[in-house]
Amino acid sequence: MSSLAGSGAGGPSQGEAEGTQGIRRVGVPDLCLVVLIGATGSGKSTFAARHFRPTEVISSDFCRGLVSDDENDQSASADAFDVLYYIAGKRLAAGRRTVVDATNVQSDARAQLVRLAREHDVLPVAVVLDLPEEVCAARNAARPERAGVPRHVIQRHQRELRRSLKNLEREGFRKVYVLRGVREVEDAEVVTERRLNDLRHLTGPFDIVGDIHGCRSELETLLVELGYELTRDDLGRAVDARHPEGRTAVFVGDLVDRGPDSPGVLRLVMGMVEAGHALCVCGNHENKLGRYLGGRKVQHSHGLAATIEQLEREAAKEEAAEAVREKEAVKQEEAAGEAVREAAEDGAEGAAGARTGSPADARPASPRFRERVAAFVRSLVGHYVLDGGGLVVCHAGLPEKYHGRTSGRVRSFALYGDTTGETDEFGLPVRYPWAEEYRGRAAVVYGHTPTPRAHWLNNTICLDTGCVFGGRLTALRWPERELVGVPAEQVWYEPAKPLAAEAPGGADGRPLDLGDVRGKRVIETRHMGRVAVKEENASAALEVMSRFAVDPRLLPYLPPTMAPCATSKVEGYLEHPAEAFAGYRADGVRHVVCQEKHMGSRAVVLVCRDEKAARERFGVPEGVGGAVCTRTGRPFFDDAARTGHLLSRLRRSVEAAGLWDELATDWLLLDAELMPWSLKASGLLRQQYAAVGAASGAAFPGALAALEKAAARGVEVSGLLARQRERAGDAEAFVRAYRRYCWRTGAGEAGWNGLDGRNGLDGLTELDGPVGPTLPTVPTLPTAPDGTTAPHGTTGLEGVRLAPFQVLAVQGRSLAATLPHDEQLALIDRLIAAEAEADTDAGVGTGTGTGAETRLLAPTRRLVVDTGDDASVAAGVAWWLDLTAEGGEGMVVKPLEAYVRKEDGRLVQPGVKCRGREYLRIVYGPEYTRPENLERLRARNLGHKRSLALREYALGLEALDRLADGEPLWRVHEAVFGVLALESEPVDPRL
Repeated sequence: MSSLAGSGAGGPSQGEAEGTQGIRRVGVPDLCLVVLIGATGSGKSTFAARHFRPTEVISSDFCRGLVSDDENDQSASADAFDVLYYIAGKRLAAGRRTVVDATNVQSDARAQLVRLAREHDVLPVAVVLDLPEEVCAARNAARPERAGVPRHVIQRHQRELRRSLKNLEREGFRKVYVLRGVREVEDAEVVTERRLNDLRHLTGPFDIVGDIHGCRSELETLLVELGYELTRDDLGRAVDARHPEGRTAVFVGDLVDRGPDSPGVLRLVMGMVEAGHALCVCGNHENKLGRYLGGRKVQHSHGLAATIEQLEREAAKEEAAEAVREKEAVKQEEAAGEAVREAAEDGAEGAAGARTGSPADARPASPRFRERVAAFVRSLVGHYVLDGGGLVVCHAGLPEKYHGRTSGRVRSFALYGDTTGETDEFGLPVRYPWAEEYRGRAAVVYGHTPTPRAHWLNNTICLDTGCVFGGRLTALRWPERELVGVPAEQVWYEPAKPLAAEAPGGADGRPLDLGDVRGKRVIETRHMGRVAVKEENASAALEVMSRFAVDPRLLPYLPPTMAPCATSKVEGYLEHPAEAFAGYRADGVRHVVCQEKHMGSRAVVLVCRDEKAARERFGVPEGVGGAVCTRTGRPFFDDAARTGHLLSRLRRSVEAAGLWDELATDWLLLDAELMPWSLKASGLLRQQYAAVGAASGAAFPGALAALEKAAARGVEVSGLLARQRERAGDAEAFVRAYRRYCWRTGAGEAGWNGLDGRNGLDGLTELDGPVGPTLPTVPTLPTAPDGTTAPHGTTGLEGVRLAPFQVLAVQGRSLAATLPHDEQLALIDRLIAAEAEADTDAGVGTGTGTGAETRLLAPTRRLVVDTGDDASVAAGVAWWLDLTAEGGEGMVVKPLEAYVRKEDGRLVQPGVKCRGREYLRIVYGPEYTRPENLERLRARNLGHKRSLALREYALGLEALDRLADGEPLWRVHEAVFGVLALESEPVDPRL
């Protein structure tokens, strides 16, 4: 403990910093509770205002004024201190240094503050201002609000202060500074000190090494594997290791016990730490060894006996070496004496020369190895906070509330972890699975509990892979998050029980929690800052996610909504490409890509190379190789077999295209459209669209016939008849519009659901020809990669088309914001070509029909447009007109670059949809093209829709970034859930 106890004469004090004589150094940690102690009038408020920020200081007088409007109302003191303790607690909980400005001369008042510091695991620091009674009285007299303070109050404060001085450290204050006299107080200099565990300024890169337990040979092998260059002494012992690229090794503790060479491990690690090439935190085994070396009585169990024996052998070697050195010294001394005698005969000059090389000039012996070890162990801290606060290294794990804190409780948890109070069948304590509930931003890397395999759980990872028990010695490269390990050379120590199957918390633990998504939330994104999710929207999303969605582990992304282009002024059109091109030109986007908009249902497809890859990366059970889900996270197919067949065919195409190896990934996340529309939207078609078609088909023929008869009789109904004929034509156009996107699919026509004109749905009758494209008789599929055959008639994929248009992410990389759209579509083209080639080689597409009609993957047509070139813009408009004239839905216009910001830093819309004139009949109704209706619709407000699209886009990118960075599931799911929640915001569904 530090102390600055002033000598009455103002001489130097214990702990005083070097510098100008008279300046008193008061070292205060950057996170602590500073308690100012002194009689009224001693200048505590002035001292606080001079040395601390105003927000750091909490004054009892100020709090008294808050509750009573009078800072001198002593009757309000109880309430005032309640407020003071509450504010101080909130600041300390938030990691803010706090200074309490009150007299604090009574032990009871100080005890409450010490308890508060301990509760929040910060150091309590006492700064005593011990000034003469006359000075305090004079200062009070000079302050109108204090002029009436009786002299005996100051005297009582002084007596209580004197009684307190010798007991402050015993009360729990970890640092005590006593400033005596006006000069010492005025000359004092408060210096902010960094906590010993606060190494946030060190950003690495790091190589974090798990529990070694005396396995010196494996440690040397691992360091070489990591690229370190070993330094050896004259006896060939490794005494240092340096990485040529400046990487720093970090050891999680438990260097000693159980293994064959704990001294060798200590020698190497101590050398690396002393040379600045490594950091090391304390493990429970080092802690016990330190107590033994300090003379404490400890049990020689759990491998300590082996370490003691090895250290004794080391001491014996040192003694033998010392004896040899002494003999050599005696010989040298004798030789020197002989030289002196010879020189005496030759002259004084020779004697002086002989004395110059005498043993007296040899270097002093270094401290004994045991003393070095004892000092090293005493210097180890419980945990380190590194890399800007993004990395915490400790021995047994650490919850977020303890990061960077300094208390016995924090050190105990870092060294030993926590237990449930139960013991297992081997008589060992059951570890509390703190990692299951961890939600911290910092990655916690630890050891202590041996496990066969290191794996991430909620942004924590245990690196103790049981090397001493015959497992592996494992290291984590940071920030790469890459695991490197070497096998144990043998079983050095038989474990008391088999290694746990997983680290504490299991493979998955409880990766998601209701608290992660419930209520109003603010999600931090790296692309748009803070995105708020309202409580009512979160409730709506929770209903969908908990009842209908796929396994959250297979749902790393949901697509954002897309805003339409600006409303068109072109006669007869509500949406027109000219507005899309002009909008992007105004945003500074020169080149855009126009993509064919497929009329199906949005699908997110996660396809893994095999089930093993799915299990290792996403933690799903056996038999699952990916997922196909809707834009609201629901499984696209009710039948898991159809999902499996689709993923199998897509997996085969990815393999044939060589994308697994080219992208260095075992999984792909695709954004796609699954067709036909009727495959997923059959209920909507029946209830909303076909019903309108059926009603018009039933009503207009009779009405038109009656009007025509009336006109034949000479009744003047020409205007009404013309309007009704126009309405009937609009209704027929409406039916044709949605019928283009409906056709039969396989598996017993499960996707058809009666949309063929039966059941009275006259809007879908086949009077005008077949509904959708005519599908040929489909041949049998070739043998699948797993060796099974899958005939088209049994896969349920007959007539189903998948149009992928973006590779969102692969292993370790998010491509959505980095890979331009033309390159994205080039990858998709390779997938489609690979499927066609594989099908041709296997005979698919021969016989009846064409191969293209039996394939799964559909291409996406596109055109690149230069928004600053009128000819290019005109070509883009013509392309859209041709596309929609063929019955296409329209197009999506996107910046050619994957990610674009405006000059002011705001995000540019990632895409706008420009839908065809006839397709919009489905959206706005059969008669929307009437001039009066178009005029009314042109007043639609797009602001909210555009804002929603950008917020969802930012959340989607955030989810992909977190996925690529290997962040825990709850962090990825937080952003995905946010997209789904925003979807429930009220907005015109037609936009």
